[in-house]
Amino acid sequence: MPRADTAFLFDLDGTLVDSVYQHVLAWKEALDREGVELSVWRIHRKIGMSGGLFTNILLRETGIEITEERLARLRTWHAEAYNRQATQGSVRPLPGARELLAFLTDADIPWAIATSGRMQTAAHNLEALGVDPSKVPVVTRDQVRHAKPDPDLFITAAQRLGVDIHYSLVIGDSIWDMLAAQRARALGVGLLSGGYGQEELEDAGAFRVYEDPADLLKHIDEVVARS
Repeated sequence: MPRADTAFLFDLDGTLVDSVYQHVLAWKEALDREGVELSVWRIHRKIGMSGGLFTNILLRETGIEITEERLARLRTWHAEAYNRQATQGSVRPLPGARELLAFLTDADIPWAIATSGRMQTAAHNLEALGVDPSKVPVVTRDQVRHAKPDPDLFITAAQRLGVDIHYSLVIGDSIWDMLAAQRARALGVGLLSGGYGQEELEDAGAFRVYEDPADLLKHIDEVVARS
């Protein structure tokens, strides 16, 4: 049985829930509404990092003036667009996500969720997974000073579990997750379900890469020790 001193710290979008492209389209709608023209692929390459950092980078790259009012509008419009898609049923757990979390729970292996999203958008995803934030540590962008690629989210999640971050596994689908894992001095495990390639995830620090939560569960003994 995997050791109980190994904690799993999960990203949410693209790692446990199939929602990356819904976020891409929601940001596209928000940016279009603000009059910022960007190709969808450019937006996708930034998904997974802090929403504030994301919009700052995109606005700086386009040469458009960055103001707090503009950033606030973009965040609001993105949340509205994403939640509309979520309520229409297009956001669902990835294959094996619920089973992986159930396995860890049954094996008494601690786990938590750390997401760059705010609770305004994360709530739908947690509900889809059947995760109750009152029973499972869930750290959102609202609760930390900096989000990915800074390590704050995962460090806070480890603290909530009462475990050492150095013995934790960060499970994510983007290079931003893997960079945050490195900065937290945790081991990064990458999933292909967010649209990043295996080499990209490995170059960013992933020591193992799997297709999705179902594939990770199938190979669980490769990433945790046996007692």
